[in-house]
Amino acid sequence: MKNVASLIYRIIAALLMAGVVAGAQYYLAERWNRGTEFVGAANSIRGYAYSPYQRDQSPLEHSYPTDQEIGADLDLLAKTADSIRTYGSLETPTIVRLAAERKLLVTAGAWISRDAEANEKEIEAVIDSARKFAHVERVIVGNEAILRGDVTPKELAVYLDKTRKALKKVKKPVSTAEPWHVWLKYPELANSVDFITVHLLPYHEGIDADKAVEYAMMRYDELARTFPNKKIVIGEIGWPSRGPVMDNLYGSDSRGVASHENQAKFIREFLANPRTAKLDYFIMEAIDQPWKIELEGWAGAYWGMFNAERGPKFPLDGLVVKDVRWHEKAFAAGAIAFLPMFLIAFLLRDWTVLGRLWLASLVQACATTLIIGLNVPADYYLTQRDLVGLFILIGATILTIAVLLSHGFEFGEVLFKRRWKRRFVPLPPHAPDKEPFVSIHLACCNEPPEMVIATIDSLAAMQYQNFEVLVLDNNTKDEALWKPLEKRCAELGSRFRFYHLDNWPGFKAGALNFGLRQTDPRAEVVGVVDADYVVSPDWLSCLIPHFAERNVSVVQAPQAHRDWETQPFRRMCNWEFDGFFRIGMHHRNERNALIQHGTMTLVRRAALEEVGGWSEWCICEDTELGLRLIEKGYDTRYVDHILGRGLTPSDFAAIKSQRFRWAFGAMQILKHHLPAMLGRSKLDIAQRYHFLTGWFAWLGDALQLVFAFGSLAWTVGMLAFPKAFGLPVTSLAMPILGFMAFKAALGPILYRRTMDAPWKDILGASILSVGLAHAIARGVFAGIVKRRGEFVRTPKGWKEKGAFAFFAPLREEIGLLVALIAGASVLVYLRGYEDHIEVQLWVGILALQCIPYLAAIACQAASYMPERTAPAPAPAVAGEPAVSKKLQAEGH
Repeated sequence: MKNVASLIYRIIAALLMAGVVAGAQYYLAERWNRGTEFVGAANSIRGYAYSPYQRDQSPLEHSYPTDQEIGADLDLLAKTADSIRTYGSLETPTIVRLAAERKLLVTAGAWISRDAEANEKEIEAVIDSARKFAHVERVIVGNEAILRGDVTPKELAVYLDKTRKALKKVKKPVSTAEPWHVWLKYPELANSVDFITVHLLPYHEGIDADKAVEYAMMRYDELARTFPNKKIVIGEIGWPSRGPVMDNLYGSDSRGVASHENQAKFIREFLANPRTAKLDYFIMEAIDQPWKIELEGWAGAYWGMFNAERGPKFPLDGLVVKDVRWHEKAFAAGAIAFLPMFLIAFLLRDWTVLGRLWLASLVQACATTLIIGLNVPADYYLTQRDLVGLFILIGATILTIAVLLSHGFEFGEVLFKRRWKRRFVPLPPHAPDKEPFVSIHLACCNEPPEMVIATIDSLAAMQYQNFEVLVLDNNTKDEALWKPLEKRCAELGSRFRFYHLDNWPGFKAGALNFGLRQTDPRAEVVGVVDADYVVSPDWLSCLIPHFAERNVSVVQAPQAHRDWETQPFRRMCNWEFDGFFRIGMHHRNERNALIQHGTMTLVRRAALEEVGGWSEWCICEDTELGLRLIEKGYDTRYVDHILGRGLTPSDFAAIKSQRFRWAFGAMQILKHHLPAMLGRSKLDIAQRYHFLTGWFAWLGDALQLVFAFGSLAWTVGMLAFPKAFGLPVTSLAMPILGFMAFKAALGPILYRRTMDAPWKDILGASILSVGLAHAIARGVFAGIVKRRGEFVRTPKGWKEKGAFAFFAPLREEIGLLVALIAGASVLVYLRGYEDHIEVQLWVGILALQCIPYLAAIACQAASYMPERTAPAPAPAVAGEPAVSKKLQAEGH
């Protein structure tokens, strides 16, 4: 009964926690979208400029609305207006007849273009319509035809005179529609019209929305003074709800900003103005026309009072909200995140309440971002090209979310977990007569002999009696490199055996498999060390006792380094490596999902032989072996105790080569083992999670490279084809920028929380980690495409470089950096920056793309820095604990 009550309590608590986070998200959405109060507009609307095309229709593609669709539109418009203005008479001729049925007056238009034959047909059609229908009160021949340069004023005057003459008997006045400045530039045009039709669109002139109505009235008055004997009809007046920021044409600091609030503000202020009731005008326009993006850029689609689904964008009185669909978006985001948040609150009971709330909030933020992205096609009118770009961007967002959540889970476990369940420590050694026999394999290739001999000597000094050492020299051609090793092994006696392998296949794994065949039959455990490692005397004595449990197949000690304190690049390498062993390995060890690495590792020989030895097809044979052993149901253990130290990579080129190899091998492993991870195997859910998400950080680096190329391509498109390539939407770009910044902050926070690293070293490790992103990305893509890789040893030890050699490892990084900076600079120069939120966001994204390449240059510069003259004393090697501050606080 007590257990049932406890279960019910946990379920209720988890439901409450998930509900609190979802409710907080809904509350924040409501606060963000809380309405703005503008002046109300009690006046009815005189008329609408009306184009009848539905969301998926376009005259450019000869796709036209049906009479039923047009009739539904006119029913909608008749509720708030008395008249409509049309633009052409041939493409949708039934508008005039359908408007008569709704008792709507019509100002009929004839479209004038560069096609003289088509123009004649348009004029004949509009004349016929004006003669036939009494509710056609006037005619407009041409819409901004002079502004576009389709006809000259003289050519247009011919069309106007012909139409006026034809409609003289029915007393239907005739005009043409142009912006105010065209009428002022060609005043003679007024002689060919019965009234002046003017377009007043302050947005296009970069006028601030607060002053736009006043500005429009000023231009109206200017025309009235210029043409005192002509009636003036405002053919278009309005403001778009979306679009680019427009620079002021008159040198002012003001800008024309397209937004729902500014559209509502302008329309309401215009309708509420005391003069408006006396004006003859048409609101630009009745319904959004997505097809206009192709002609006018992305603002062209958003001038409507109603959206393309025929829903009102804002009320004519009351509050105006930023997003009329915020309720459904917030609800959907909460619903998607609720189950994961409930499971977090219910299952992670060994985390603090703050930790579970933190991870649940991160899940909710990711769900909200995803909902924003998925709703972009509903909020924006996208072309097929835009949809392809959006699909790619949403895919990238999903991958970014996956990377972020995997990091967030690791972050939360390290910071908020109350106690580690699987925390392994060195055990008391066996009595000498009960020590299992251990065979230690040391594979090397083209290594400096003095370095390898130091490793051999440290093995000889171990406080363990029952072992052998096999030195496996793999394909070293220069005898001066391997002969001294052979000699040193002979000097140390029979327990040290040396093998030189010429033209040996299988990379390092091939040499290790050879060693496995030469191993003493008595050996129960096989140990592997790298050629640069100086091991602690108690390496074997304090780890071998773990094999007393028969299911243990691997016991792994951390990698650590020596001789790093006095040189900046080596310091960066040391602390960057340490992050994985102090943080990531504990995280994975908790669920028996270790990344086995090929030094300081001990493997049960029977288990190693059972799974077929080392895989020669994989260049990360150590990690692949660990996964196979875990798939067989074996236990693996991580003992966070420094029992040996090696050398850091010699320079930035060396560590780039290493990470490329690791990323390549990771993709080989993922491709090979994916069926087992997703299908039937002995891996439990937690292990599958770790091995599927464990390389997300590297997949994130690959994604960053794709994003960099995509950003450059889109920037070129925006500059070369500004109407075809719009700037990214603010609502989607903002969360991506936030996620990138949040992800960048996780690493330094974890370092500071778990390790005794000074801030300068945390910064150095972070710079190195970021600077390796390009090499990792190349490794990921190579591993996905290629089947086999080439094992390249990582050079160790300091090397002097020539001046020009500095740039050799950075050719690709420098090229991408220059391209990104050039793209951002040209964009700022041509589009402006101040007050252009879309340009600012895109430049910000381009700037963030520069960070990995700047970091790579910084890493290379650090590798050239000299050593300090007064080195600090290095920590001792033997038996050092490597326990994080959090573990120390737990009393381990």
